[in-house]
Amino acid sequence: MSQPAMTARRLAALLAGLAFPFGSACAADWKLEPVASRLEFAATFEKTPAPGVFREFDVKLSLDPAQDDAGRLDVTINVASADMASADINKAIAGPEWFDFARFRQAEFHATEIRRTQPNAFVARGTLTLKGAQQPVEVPFSWSESGSTANMEGKFVVKRGAFGIGTGEWTTTTTIGADVTVTFKVRLRKAA
Repeated sequence: MSQPAMTARRLAALLAGLAFPFGSACAADWKLEPVASRLEFAATFEKTPAPGVFREFDVKLSLDPAQDDAGRLDVTINVASADMASADINKAIAGPEWFDFARFRQAEFHATEIRRTQPNAFVARGTLTLKGAQQPVEVPFSWSESGSTANMEGKFVVKRGAFGIGTGEWTTTTTIGADVTVTFKVRLRKAA
């Protein structure tokens, strides 16, 4: 191979190597679009679904979909924004036996491990802090991206007893089930 051909190949390889770190291999930062996002939860009362919604929450995500293991997810929830569509139930869940709004107004989930499980699906492994208790939680989610916006959807189950949700006479799971299903549909916009 001639010297000019070798030099041209080296130059091409160098340029290609420089392009990747600043191209698709970089994680993008995403911020929540609250109006287009929803965070719901559902317990069971006598085996009948008892749904609710958190009206105020925030999501910050750093994700590179081209990587199998790259990203960070931070979620904060105003627990006092919980709404179960009943004034009586909302008053009850505000008390110390349930969410205890007076002492614990915010819940948080922080994950520094996000792994791809399928082409457009990931799982975030992190810690959920709720009512002063911390537990490891896995949050699976689907991911679809279009230009400067993205949609993130998922569902996972937590055990309410691990967080002291439902104490005293409500500790038993015969009336209120042990599992709470959390469902989310989140619209994100790429941070400037």
